[in-house]
Amino acid sequence: MASVTSLRDSVQQHLASALTAALPQAADADPLLRRSDRADYQANGILALAKKAKANPRELATQVVSGIVTGEVIADVEVSGPGFLNITVADKAITENLAARYADDTGRLGVPFAAHPGTTVIDYAQPNVAKEMHVGHLRSAVIGDAMVRLLEFTGENVVRRHHIGDWGTQFGMLIQYLDEHPHELDHKESEVSGEEAMSNLDRLYKTARRLFDSDEEFKTRARRRVVDLQAGDEKTLAIWQKFVDESKIYFFSVFDKLDMEVRDPDIVGESGYNDMLAETCRLLEESGVAVRSEGALCVFFDDIKGPEGNPVPLIVQKSDGGYGYAATDLSAIRDRVFNLKATTLLYVVDARQALHFRMVFETARRAGWLNDDVTAIQLAFGTVLGKDGKPFKTREGETVKLENLLDEAVERATAVVREKAEKVGLTEDEIVENGRYVGVGAVKYADLSTSAVRDYKFDLDQMVSLNGDTSVYLQYAYARVQSILRKAGEARPAAHPELALAPAERALGLHLDQFAETVLEVAAAREPHKMAAYLYQLASLLTTFYDQCPVLKADSPAQVENRLFLVDLTARTLHEGMALLGIRTPGKL
Repeated sequence: MASVTSLRDSVQQHLASALTAALPQAADADPLLRRSDRADYQANGILALAKKAKANPRELATQVVSGIVTGEVIADVEVSGPGFLNITVADKAITENLAARYADDTGRLGVPFAAHPGTTVIDYAQPNVAKEMHVGHLRSAVIGDAMVRLLEFTGENVVRRHHIGDWGTQFGMLIQYLDEHPHELDHKESEVSGEEAMSNLDRLYKTARRLFDSDEEFKTRARRRVVDLQAGDEKTLAIWQKFVDESKIYFFSVFDKLDMEVRDPDIVGESGYNDMLAETCRLLEESGVAVRSEGALCVFFDDIKGPEGNPVPLIVQKSDGGYGYAATDLSAIRDRVFNLKATTLLYVVDARQALHFRMVFETARRAGWLNDDVTAIQLAFGTVLGKDGKPFKTREGETVKLENLLDEAVERATAVVREKAEKVGLTEDEIVENGRYVGVGAVKYADLSTSAVRDYKFDLDQMVSLNGDTSVYLQYAYARVQSILRKAGEARPAAHPELALAPAERALGLHLDQFAETVLEVAAAREPHKMAAYLYQLASLLTTFYDQCPVLKADSPAQVENRLFLVDLTARTLHEGMALLGIRTPGKL
């Protein structure tokens, strides 16, 4: 089914025709149509047009109104103030528009695809091999997953990349220890859980570290092993691979708890670009983008200075010949642009790395790898804070493990679900399943409902609350509709454009019409918090509708059907919008 023309676009077309008739030079001018508290829409563009044409804005507005045909789409237009237009949409137009969205058998609710889709490589969810995931890994995973879903829904070709930390000096220590104690990680992968895998790695790391710090001969062997690893020694690489495989068992278990799909082919860590590092350095040096300074290969920037006013360089290759993060990140850009044919590179990375990525992107632009056809963007995010407003830590002052945080959220949510379980007839299995969806959804929504660049406080009590701007409130709104639909008996949802709409029905309908526009805007601007805001307002309007408009006890069979149609479309929109944020909507809560 083709996409559905929004009410806003229909009103805009009527306005544009009347504007052009009144002021021919205003063809293609934007009437600046906005939703308004004073009417369904308000057009503010006439003031600027009148000023440009040296006309009286109120007289021009009156002239435009005289040329607007009312009836099918626009019910009424009035001039307000110095030349604003207040526009009321016909009830019939609202219902017919929603009926077209409801009839969309593609499941897209009439949402069009983006006008010019491209290929976006999203770099997100970047854990480190042989290290536990903590609360600091939460935002990259949750925001990145939501952006993947949103962009794919708009028709973008999305390539996922998980740039895991799987290289570096610590692996020399770990590899040497495992080589000398070969049975430390012996087990069948099918027989080990993610938690056990992490426990094995954590134990091995601590033991190896103690030996490294206390035994100079082991330290020497471990450092020699780093050289072997970087040189591609087969035996060393085989042991390194065991660490990577063990870590992946753990990663996948955590991402599964987050209700996120992470596919093995999408994991391309730092090691994946090793073969490109030397060439990246050569290209930068030969082109003059990078220069040698005290033996290191550096890129300098006039506008980036240190505390003493000296230039701060991006070090691509160290004086000892080793490669830094910059060499890996620049090689990744080359791979993503020339091999994956990306038009957009999106990095969901902590805001504290902004300077690094600013220098990396500028270096890539100077090298010609980024240009007008290929853009690189850091979707920077803030810090997760505790209730005290400080970075979130345990009572002992340690970093909060991501698994523990998710387990506690699910535990709290399950208790909330259990309180209402008997009333809605949930089985024990459904309580457990819904508790997981509500708990994980609460964590995701708290993150996604905050503008990514801002810090936010992690407050589980608030997150699993049935009241306020929480995912639980939205999930219960969805479940409430499903309950009504189950109780409807033989009555079925059906649109009745001939019926007049109550104020709460109109408000709900007009907001439902904005879903398509919101999806496209959120994806293009990379601002998932605006989708969360749209869905919260939708659930709030649904609550007002319930209070003012009986559904199953409406005045006539036709009104029952029309209101069932309205709430069913609202539920479908909640379901789709939440799914785009990676949050489930259980049918019974």
